[in-house]
Amino acid sequence: MTRTAVITGLGATTPIGGDVPTFWANALKGVSGAATMEHDWVEQYDLPVTFAAELAVPTAEVLSRVEAKRQDPGTQMATVAAREAWKDSGLEGAEIDHDRLAVAFGTGIGGVWTLLDGWDTLRERGPRRVLPMTVPMLMPNGAAGALSLEFGARAGARTVVSACAAGTEALETALLLIRSGQADVVLCGAAEAAVHPLPMAAFAAMQALSKRNDDPQAASRPYDVDRDGFVLGEGAGVMVVESEEHAKARGARVYAELIGAAVSSDAHHITAPEPEGLGATRALRSALRGAGVDPSQVSHVNAHATSTPKGDAPEYLALKAVLGDHLDDVLVSATKSQTGHLLGASGAIESILTVLAVHHGTAPVTINLEHQDPEIPLNVVTGEPGRLPAGDRVALNNSFGFGGHNAVAVFRGV
Repeated sequence: MTRTAVITGLGATTPIGGDVPTFWANALKGVSGAATMEHDWVEQYDLPVTFAAELAVPTAEVLSRVEAKRQDPGTQMATVAAREAWKDSGLEGAEIDHDRLAVAFGTGIGGVWTLLDGWDTLRERGPRRVLPMTVPMLMPNGAAGALSLEFGARAGARTVVSACAAGTEALETALLLIRSGQADVVLCGAAEAAVHPLPMAAFAAMQALSKRNDDPQAASRPYDVDRDGFVLGEGAGVMVVESEEHAKARGARVYAELIGAAVSSDAHHITAPEPEGLGATRALRSALRGAGVDPSQVSHVNAHATSTPKGDAPEYLALKAVLGDHLDDVLVSATKSQTGHLLGASGAIESILTVLAVHHGTAPVTINLEHQDPEIPLNVVTGEPGRLPAGDRVALNNSFGFGGHNAVAVFRGV
């Protein structure tokens, strides 16, 4: 018998809110987290893009100095979000079998700040000044390891590194752990801290970033004919994914069911998506099939929608291929217009918004969509939050990443 996976806890630190209640409220209002960066290195390196979507609440305001010193910024963000999710789930102080608790975490880049700061230290001050904690801080599995230590997760601490699909692919890992019976509870999410001069310069060099330096809050424009690239963001999102049986036994509050998830790969290009959206189509169909859901039951999509000229259209083609004419009735939210693109963590925070959307029956707004691309005729939520139908609400979260990675998660409201 296949076990049901439910979401019982949520935690996040994002550019539009340092906790889930603030994040959700601002997502409904249409708040932008993009702003001009106030770092000396922006001028030092003469960066062509001078803005990003940085954390609304710096981790230094939440963590102790000792914790911050021993963790890469990405792991710091993961820790903040995980503690909120754990407390929100009601598991804090509860008696659980730690041999049945797992971690499934994602990142796109890992500890880039630690790696590059360590390299600078080596070149400028010599090997004796390189911090002993450098390797455990920079490794991509650093966050998963830190969370497994803090919460006593002994059923595995898995790390997904699949670029911008990582956060959603981690949910697929969590679903497999619950359904297979390998774990009763999974601390699942992703974190990314890549607002650093090297990634900024590299993304700008490949023409991926918007160059609207004079108007950062209007820079992320999914589906708009004037879109010119994404806004780099940072943050973390964490969910507590639990077997329904385990959640019921302890009387847990349930936000939604995680009823399906799937991954696929384009095998097309290292950065560009397959232009017809064929890989995304396979992931969507597989996720819905695994969820036992007919496409006509889907009422909401939190789209990947990065605001890049070449990236937005293939997702529409995939949705159209799978949902058909029903797509006209599906409310689509493109929340990177508010948060920026958190790379590997994008699917984690967007899945939180998707869970809350089906839980509350409300879809977040998309901002900066002034002239919708006629080649992408989606039913996009703008202006005011969208109202989802009553009853059995089903929603999708899509994430696609460099390397041709595609990941889709399917949620049902409770």
